[in-house]
Amino acid sequence: MNPEAFLAMGRDILAQQPFSVLLGAELAALAPGQVELHLALKAEHLQQHGFAHGGVVSYLADNALTYAGGTAMQVPVVTSEFKINYVRPAVGERLIARAEAQAVSKTQAVCRCEVFAVKDGAEKLCALAQGTIVKLAQD
Repeated sequence: MNPEAFLAMGRDILAQQPFSVLLGAELAALAPGQVELHLALKAEHLQQHGFAHGGVVSYLADNALTYAGGTAMQVPVVTSEFKINYVRPAVGERLIARAEAQAVSKTQAVCRCEVFAVKDGAEKLCALAQGTIVKLAQD
């Protein structure tokens, strides 16, 4: 599949996720085992101190990890587990999550993700995540 078609397929999948649509997530780049997701921050995404709520940052990391693992394995997947470290408040106009599959087998992929807050064009790392993405069981 050519890169444009691959990205279009990924965007179609994102459009089928009601929560992603609600938040306004955008798929900026997609290749097998690699992804970049964006989210323009709105007032509804913030917590009482004015930075992105941890749940919003966590959502973006989780979805990016799953895209990275799913495209690496090329099968339907779900997140089995993930861990996130918030390293600084996510302050800015936009969040960017970049994830990459690190170890891939037939049934799982271990992936890493970095989440950046963009303010005045400058990216600052705000969270690091790692997760295990598994092949969706066919019951």
